[in-house]
Amino acid sequence: MRLTLAALLSVLLVAAVSMAAESSAPKTHTVNIENMRFDPEELTVKAGDTIIWVNKDLVPHTATSAKEGVFDSDLIESGKSWQYTVEGKGYVDYICTFHPGMKGVLNIK
Repeated sequence: MRLTLAALLSVLLVAAVSMAAESSAPKTHTVNIENMRFDPEELTVKAGDTIIWVNKDLVPHTATSAKEGVFDSDLIESGKSWQYTVEGKGYVDYICTFHPGMKGVLNIK
């Protein structure tokens, strides 16, 4: 009985450690640019995650942080994408410089 309980506890511990490692591993998120908007408009990410902006509109766009120097995609042509690996923490607002009404926000945990 003790051996079985010890084995079960070992299996549970290995599973818990494995799940913790998976949840802290960097993830890739996609933001679609479509119908003159970012989708999703707000995205919660962690430092180390990668975000890919995919332009599905017929016109070019950018993904440019409102605070200068955080990130700037430059031109993302129709049918193309751009990616950024997240740094820091906090909220980062961003826009399309060609269409400033297009707004998004990253919530970096």
